[in-house]
Amino acid sequence: MPRTTDGNSIALTQLVEGNPVATIVIDAEHRVTHWNRACAVLTGVSAAEMIGNSEQWRAFYDAPRPIMADLVVDGALDAASQEGYAGPSGERNFFKKIRPSALLDDAFEAEDFFPAFGQGGRWLIITATAIRNTAGDIVGAIETLQDVTERRRAEAALRESEAYLAQIVDGSSVATLVIDAGHRVTHWNRACEAMTGTLAREVIGTNGQWKAFYPSKRPIMADLVLDDANENAVDRLYHGRFQPSMLIPGGYEAEDFFPHFGDSGRWLFFTAAPLRNAAGEVVGALETLQDVSERRRAEEALRESEERYRSLSQTDSLTGLYNSRYLRERLPGELERAARYGRPLALLVLDCDNFKSINDCHGHLEGDKVLQNLATVIRQCLRRSDSAFRYGGEEFVVLLPEADAVAAQAFAERLRSMFAEQETLSPAGERICCTVSIGVARHLPSDTESSLIRRADDACYAAKQQGKNCVVLAGSVV
Repeated sequence: MPRTTDGNSIALTQLVEGNPVATIVIDAEHRVTHWNRACAVLTGVSAAEMIGNSEQWRAFYDAPRPIMADLVVDGALDAASQEGYAGPSGERNFFKKIRPSALLDDAFEAEDFFPAFGQGGRWLIITATAIRNTAGDIVGAIETLQDVTERRRAEAALRESEAYLAQIVDGSSVATLVIDAGHRVTHWNRACEAMTGTLAREVIGTNGQWKAFYPSKRPIMADLVLDDANENAVDRLYHGRFQPSMLIPGGYEAEDFFPHFGDSGRWLFFTAAPLRNAAGEVVGALETLQDVSERRRAEEALRESEERYRSLSQTDSLTGLYNSRYLRERLPGELERAARYGRPLALLVLDCDNFKSINDCHGHLEGDKVLQNLATVIRQCLRRSDSAFRYGGEEFVVLLPEADAVAAQAFAERLRSMFAEQETLSPAGERICCTVSIGVARHLPSDTESSLIRRADDACYAAKQQGKNCVVLAGSVV
């Protein structure tokens, strides 16, 4: 037993025996002087078997070798002794695990696995420190052993869980990235590599996730979610292209175009959601990205198709002017606007003079060319707010918002004179000339669609009666 007074010896015995931590004490001759009940429970070896002998190794190893307390008594744990230690490989490996204690001076600690303890073995933290006399000489050593198996298992389970999560993320066909609380990338799966062209090893552990998406530094959606950005902050970067997630509180989703992805850019749908710990604190964020370029192209093609169909449904195929069906759609709105706001509105009906004789003499193809030339003249006369329609056969209608009777007559005269100067050449080289008779009607408060067109048509008929190639204003017919 280490040399102490009887009182100190009794106190030490009571202290060691009452300690819930497994504790061993040896003297300068490496004989066990104390082996408390906690140590007996941990090792399965009773104090009676150990106290008084130097075979403490039997509780821990299959062959004789020093425990840490023995090394402390021998002074074998100083740096020079550890460097030159030449024991068996098992002992040398154990030496590599020993480090000076962070809490106690003149003490050392190590963590090691003991396969024979319990079911499946035990991980122990071993701490050993010297016992010195008043002269400072080592007269023994005390060693404590703490079972940290559950902690090690929890750490292993956590590592396994993280590895499992990493496999899930990496194996997902959806491009996925994860950042931690410091905005550092922790996961960047293969699908994300393929989509962005940026390898995981280039970004993991860095704050450079923005480089895969933008030409200059700016937060990606995951950064905004991690910072608990409000909708105004998100809107500054994704104006009109985002919305809060309907599934995850604090998450957002957006759709945007990335011009440098692929050969001609890519449309991506991306979502970002916060990652929380058990206390509910945000400790990271996850972002997923899906390529929706094909869907966007299909939608654009559909819009173009619908626009072409709408244009075809509104347009006369021969002249390129609007057709009579579109006139019926457009006219009610113009009449309502004129009546509600008291604004002027005029409508013209044009009819080609002697058009039947043109078809009879030159054929319908040449007659079509004459109508096309008339449509060209009409378009040249139109203002931006005006509209022209092929009403049927050789008859046309022009709608003039914000035009009173004077302006409408001036428009009609200009159109009439321009067309009268037009010539259409036949395949035989003949010059085909044609004129138009035009009826002008200004909108009256009592007008309906039919009455307005009828009054302009009557004025057109009057122009025919007056010798053709002239303009007549409805209400001025003599």
